Amino acid sequence: MTRLAVSPSSVVRSEVNPVDAQPVRRQIPGTELFVHPLALGCNAFGWTADGNTSSAILDLHRDLGGNFLDTADSFAAGRSEVIIGGWLRSRGSRAETIIATKIGHNLDNPGLSQHSIVGAVEASLARLGTDYLDLLYFHFDDTSVALEQSLVAADALVQAGKVRYLGASNFSAERLMEARVLSAVGLPKFVAVETPYNLVHRSELESSIAVAARAQNLGIMPGFALAHGFLAGAYRTKADAAGTARGQLARAYLNRRSLRVLAVVDRIAAVHRVAPATIALAWLLARPDVVAPIAGAGQPDQVASLLAAASIRLGRADLADLDRVSSSIRMR
Repeated sequence: MTRLAVSPSSVVRSEVNPVDAQPVRRQIPGTELFVHPLALGCNAFGWTADGNTSSAILDLHRDLGGNFLDTADSFAAGRSEVIIGGWLRSRGSRAETIIATKIGHNLDNPGLSQHSIVGAVEASLARLGTDYLDLLYFHFDDTSVALEQSLVAADALVQAGKVRYLGASNFSAERLMEARVLSAVGLPKFVAVETPYNLVHRSELESSIAVAARAQNLGIMPGFALAHGFLAGAYRTKADAAGTARGQLARAYLNRRSLRVLAVVDRIAAVHRVAPATIALAWLLARPDVVAPIAGAGQPDQVASLLAAASIRLGRADLADLDRVSSSIRMR
């Protein structure tokens, strides 16, 4: 099984290399995975981005130093994984690409029973055209199945070399702590937690999940890092949001409090001469225990602003202003 070669000189935190301006990759705690500080979300592939557009996005992401892809077996009913798999084969990029995928929501293998987990992983491997997954997330907490049963099934896949590490997506703090207890008796542990987290959606992580993650040394992967494009400045009015699927999701943030946050993001972005998305992601990268925010692109021209966040150093005043304006909506 071909696996990524890891350089012993890699560091945990991101810094700017003055020679090539590429940020040093970050280590997912407890793993041999070193990732670019921006995970490219691939949920648009096969949905709002066709195959050619998706390949162009992946090419630019790689060319700019990206190596971390985040997808799911349910994105476009598996089409996202198919597109990624075709790109990996055509570019010969599997060895240098870290692939995270999520299982549990695909209708062919629903939930987290032993049967569904095995079936979902085998199907993802086939669609991606690979013999192993770097990071496998349980996409949600399936309370109809004992967590121990799900972890036993995952353990068999780890032992078979088909899965390297496990992550939890949309899990409560209580269930994360239960997983910690189960790992103490020999079952595989989670190494990462994915949860919605951004400047206009802070409550779920900061109220409890962050504490559970820190207790277990889990890497935090903020999902919906740009609030469906709102924090990129793509949707500022209801008219902007009309007519697109992503715009409809962003409508939830078209209120006075969130627009005040966006105004501060805009101001800081103008000072740094970067896109608003870059600033919103840079704020996340400065948060404790965050390894790599997850943000997607629907067009190639959106990619550079995402990866640029890893090379931005926000000053104390910038961080304080962003924290202050967004703290008023922390408990939304």
